[in-house]
Amino acid sequence: MDWYNEPPAWKVEGDALTVTTGPKTDFWRKTHYGFIRDSGHFYSREVAGDFIAEVKIAGQYSALYDQAGLMLRVDETTWLKCGVEYVSGQQFASVVVTRDYSDWSVAPLLQNPPAIWLRVRREGDAVEVHYALDGRAYTMIRTAHLTLAEALRVGPMCASPEGAGFAVAFEGFAVRPFGG
Repeated sequence: MDWYNEPPAWKVEGDALTVTTGPKTDFWRKTHYGFIRDSGHFYSREVAGDFIAEVKIAGQYSALYDQAGLMLRVDETTWLKCGVEYVSGQQFASVVVTRDYSDWSVAPLLQNPPAIWLRVRREGDAVEVHYALDGRAYTMIRTAHLTLAEALRVGPMCASPEGAGFAVAFEGFAVRPFGG
């Protein structure tokens, strides 16, 4: 696995990745805010074909838009990020799909859970994003067209668009083939 925008501090122990994000980091393109940011942290590997990617995430979110989750990426103009985004003191399950312009969908996570589990399924050009608060009962939050590209970079991502950085732990990141 390789870093795109390596964070200031990180380590891998067993199946756990811990990261301290850098300040003023983000992934976003154009829509609504009018700017482009491609400075977030993304630890990934290339995956071809259809697959399911999963991870457990626990973050110490504190500043507006602190975020952590999974990313699927072709390049700077075609990607999806999903996970937790922190807005006005509340955690939200969040999905951003970018095909030159970013969009953003959110659902509130009541009582700011200590961790969430993500499951992303790619089948052809479509991606489904699911989350769970217990690692078992998953809820679908989004289905979207992403790309027809055969291979994508896939892995944990995190960023601190407004803050000075925060600590986040990713556990059990795994990718397995999915046979439609």
